Amino acid sequence: MIDLTLNEKVLEQAINRARERNIIIPTFEQQKNPQKLVPQNVKDELRDLSLWAVAPRNLFRICWKNEPIDHGGNFQGIPNYIELPPELTGVEARILALVGKWFPTGVHKVGAAFGCLIPRLVTGQFNPVTQKAVWPSTGNYCRGGAFDSALLACDSIAILPKEMSKERYEWLKTVSGEIIKTPGGESNVKEIFDKCWELQAERGKNAIVTFNQFDEFGNHLWHFEVTGNAMKEVLDKELNGGKYQGVCLTTGSAGTLGCGDLLKKHFPRSMIAAGESLQCPTMFNNGYGYHRIEGIGDKHIPWIHNVKNTDLVIAIDDQNCMNLLRLFNEQSGHKYLREQGINEETINQLPLLGISSIANTLMAIKMAKYYEMTSNDVILTVFTDSTEQMYQSRLRELRAEFGKYTNRNAAVDYHRSLREIKTDSLIELRYTEKKRIHNLKYYTWIEQQGKKLEELNRQWYDYDNFWGNIHSLTPKIDELIIQFNEKVGLL
Repeated sequence: MIDLTLNEKVLEQAINRARERNIIIPTFEQQKNPQKLVPQNVKDELRDLSLWAVAPRNLFRICWKNEPIDHGGNFQGIPNYIELPPELTGVEARILALVGKWFPTGVHKVGAAFGCLIPRLVTGQFNPVTQKAVWPSTGNYCRGGAFDSALLACDSIAILPKEMSKERYEWLKTVSGEIIKTPGGESNVKEIFDKCWELQAERGKNAIVTFNQFDEFGNHLWHFEVTGNAMKEVLDKELNGGKYQGVCLTTGSAGTLGCGDLLKKHFPRSMIAAGESLQCPTMFNNGYGYHRIEGIGDKHIPWIHNVKNTDLVIAIDDQNCMNLLRLFNEQSGHKYLREQGINEETINQLPLLGISSIANTLMAIKMAKYYEMTSNDVILTVFTDSTEQMYQSRLRELRAEFGKYTNRNAAVDYHRSLREIKTDSLIELRYTEKKRIHNLKYYTWIEQQGKKLEELNRQWYDYDNFWGNIHSLTPKIDELIIQFNEKVGLL
């Protein structure tokens, strides 16, 4: 769970380090409502600061409400989001997506990493002076963790598969103290876990602390509070008598799915759809494999996935994602989309979708078709990262392998990989299906990673208390952050 036990001796060292390095930590409440709650002196400092700068004040930009500009932006009253029109999606249902590009690092995982690191920092369970923060990841989480570590003046170790996009590695070299490449690609999660155990044995717990996104409930809690409330604000603005039906998200660490738990409190009949690659269908049919939807680790069920609150599993063919990556970013693709009546504003926004964002979109389309939704229905999703920042190297690789992208290619991809998407590879979860998926946690987490069987059973049989206790921790964490800042004395 999330341990808030204080270690006063270490906490004193963390406070001194923050004072020396001019560090102030935002609360969850400030991340939800930065335009109202962030102090004016912090806002003034941000006006001279790039969104991408490795500077402590950018901790306050870990939110969904940054002005969508590269430098000097402040906060706006509503989260960054876009709507994909029916002319593109081929369905009447309204598909709304939060946009992750306007976080520092260009990915929303910087928030998940914050949710994991901060509780340990403000309780003295992590010592930024003597310990390194280890960030195991299949992509964006270790970017967020390395960035947060740099802002909080602690050393980091980023661990990710060697076959991830070049952009990830090039950027990590600028912020992470150490980078470790593990075998394979997106679906090779166990190799990452193995490396964490190896590091623990080599260096000892006094030298490193591992923040594993797949089992850190701070990841789930941050998305429950911050992403969930951001989505609620979008719905408050956009519903206008319509009906919110559910949220569609590829699982990865399953942290972002926490937003669906918050939304179900406001919309009890809404659904949570968890997605994965058809080439690695762990939830879909206990399968395994290799895929190209970067950032969504597979072959296991994350410890923090609230499976009992999940309503659908949707598997997406990664070939459709790669086809649409080109359609959405090549000049010939844009030209063809214009010919199909897609408006210029939408076309200009398509590079905001990274590969997993495209998968999220296809999930939403499948959900809309399966339930025969109309223009009165609203589906939410997240564009976790953007092609313009993260996947230009993948586009170059596709051009090298398949040649120039032509009008014919665009026509085929538009119709085959977008407009003709079917409702196959989708399971509407019954109780027994949910329990089957939940039970898969046993093999990874009990047998391999040393978790307690009692906790696994509590997640299922003591459901309300287990997850409710986690969700109740936000005020306590915020109070610890406030006390930490007061002792630092910079506000």
